[in-house]
Amino acid sequence: MWEKKPILLMLMATAAILVGTTITMILPFVWVNTEADRIEGVTPYTPLEQEGRDIYMREGCNNCHTQTVRPLVAEVLRYGDYSKSGEFVYDRPFLWGSKRTGPDLARLGGKYPDAWHYQHMETPRSIFPKTNMPAYGWLSNNALKPDKVRRKMQVLGFPHSEAQIAELATKNEMDAIIAYMQKLGSDIPWRQTGRTEIVGELRNPFSGADQTTLAGWRPLYQSNCSACHGTNMEGGIGPELVGDYYDEETLFRIIYDGIAAGGMPAYANLGSERVWQLVNLIKYDQSTGD
Repeated sequence: MWEKKPILLMLMATAAILVGTTITMILPFVWVNTEADRIEGVTPYTPLEQEGRDIYMREGCNNCHTQTVRPLVAEVLRYGDYSKSGEFVYDRPFLWGSKRTGPDLARLGGKYPDAWHYQHMETPRSIFPKTNMPAYGWLSNNALKPDKVRRKMQVLGFPHSEAQIAELATKNEMDAIIAYMQKLGSDIPWRQTGRTEIVGELRNPFSGADQTTLAGWRPLYQSNCSACHGTNMEGGIGPELVGDYYDEETLFRIIYDGIAAGGMPAYANLGSERVWQLVNLIKYDQSTGD
């Protein structure tokens, strides 16, 4: 019936499309980034962080790393609380992304110390041997241009001081991009505090493991711990691990829950069994000199 009235059909189709477009595209732009969406504590980028963000976009980092945590259980457990619109009120443009060749970075800020980031950017495979991320050590050779950054801050309307602009004369692009990454997610209290609830008794199931057994667990240490604590636990970005500094339960908790204030991530995702293997390896492997 309608196909016999092409003009009426065209008008009705146009109306349907306009209604759908209004609901799915126009109204969300009106609703987001309003005062109601703002989150207390979320602040504009400093000049150094903003320049780092521009470098991040220039190098195409957003092509491999998303900056949004979807409200899915698996994502929240891995990356932290799901993303809220108020987190992005100062993003010009937003970098939510849809492709994860590398991990999501929405909650990266404060997860690792600056030294970790400098090493990772300079030689990614020293941290993750199987990564396909290119090295960005050359960013350290590019000095920032304070006057150019000042103009950007003025265009964006972000607050800044001349002291912050002057400080940029001593910084390079590597400093800037790391400052930006340390900002990501750091304005909101998303990290869980306190100990993780562990089902069952906290007991070492590998007590008394011999040196042959311990040697079989060394690849687990190398792939998860050596980048910060050294191949032979001699230390580096993190402290040395040779020595009887902690009892088994304390060491388990440190590895399982991480140390947020110290920039050590939690390794609960390894599971209790493999965390206990690391505990035994660190405390009792004689090849490390303990």
